[in-house]
Amino acid sequence: MSKKLFVGNIAWSASEDDLRNLFSQHGEVEDLIILKDKFTNRSKGFGFVTFADDSEAENAISALNGYNLNGRDLVVNEARPPRRDR
Repeated sequence: MSKKLFVGNIAWSASEDDLRNLFSQHGEVEDLIILKDKFTNRSKGFGFVTFADDSEAENAISALNGYNLNGRDLVVNEARPPRRDR
């Protein structure tokens, strides 16, 4: 079963390749995206990483929450479903 993680506080200079290299050290990354502004194409500073295995995702949370990447401490936790009340 796969597990999606929220990754926040991503440095503007960090690329998807930077994140993939970092997170793949903790398991098989199925999918990864850094969200970008549709007008400026600049990073919004957060994204999502999906792991193939739940235990690998949990290991990544433990290891990378607070990890300093390009001068900013990442916030890594399990992604919550989107709110439907908006």
